[in-house]
Amino acid sequence: MGWGDMRREFGRARRAADPVAVNAAAAVGAAQLPAAVLIAYVDVATGDDYGGSGAAFGLVCLLLLAPLWLPFVGLLHACAQTLPAAVLARLTVRRVRGPEWAWHLVWAAVLGVVWAGAVAVPGGLPFAATAAAFAALGILPVLGVAYFGRSGRSRERAWGCAGTWILSAGVSFVLFMVVLGGAVLATETGIVEEYEPPKLSAGQLAGVWRGEDGAVLRLHAGGRAELTALPTVSEHDDWLADPPYTVCEGTGAWEPVRADKDEDADRDGVGLRVAGGCGAPTLWTIGGTEREPELFVLFGDPDAGALRILTRD
Repeated sequence: MGWGDMRREFGRARRAADPVAVNAAAAVGAAQLPAAVLIAYVDVATGDDYGGSGAAFGLVCLLLLAPLWLPFVGLLHACAQTLPAAVLARLTVRRVRGPEWAWHLVWAAVLGVVWAGAVAVPGGLPFAATAAAFAALGILPVLGVAYFGRSGRSRERAWGCAGTWILSAGVSFVLFMVVLGGAVLATETGIVEEYEPPKLSAGQLAGVWRGEDGAVLRLHAGGRAELTALPTVSEHDDWLADPPYTVCEGTGAWEPVRADKDEDADRDGVGLRVAGGCGAPTLWTIGGTEREPELFVLFGDPDAGALRILTRD
């Protein structure tokens, strides 16, 4: 097939992005987003929040402002995934057998994986989970385009622009309530359990812990610590400082801190004092899981501070 044939094929395929398809893709894409945001929140809420408290507030703000941002994000999603997949599906069915809606789903999944790679790799997110989420977000818009495309051919069944978005709002509410009900039920029945940080003994805490920017914390069994480029609480404890911590080198002393014995600690952790007067005593809180434990400190404002995490070497 020559370049001229390709241009003609693409010209015909552009009909997949007619006003009905664009409106349906944007409306249905927007309808699923509140439920998707709730799923993401549940995932965060059942994991380690590292002492932050702004996730619930952020969810409420997003939902209250949903009428303002949903149409724009729905249209962006349509232009990035649903409509390009429709064009590719129209081109495919001219060369390969199969229903166009099925190829539309296939190409939407492929584009979801492509966009997942563009997001997950720079952001350090797990690629498989991100790809699955992006591919899943393409399913309902594709089915919506197929449904509204067929109904738009009949004047008696045509929804129109306003009707499409009204139906989208109703579907969005139902999806959100289904996810919310499922989350509550899963929590009450114990299918989804509240996060509990691991319990580590002094012997388990001893060892080498590493963080970003070359930070290293060596905890010796006798209570001696060695540190390299390790952030500690600033001696001035200034939340507005940039950065809101002091980087220390050298040696120090450490001890296990138990939340049930120290009223200032919300969780178990490692109390660290650096020799030579560098920084202030710092509590490195235990997080992560039993298999992959972490030590972390949230410096500055609990909702917008600088989070530093150390993982076991």
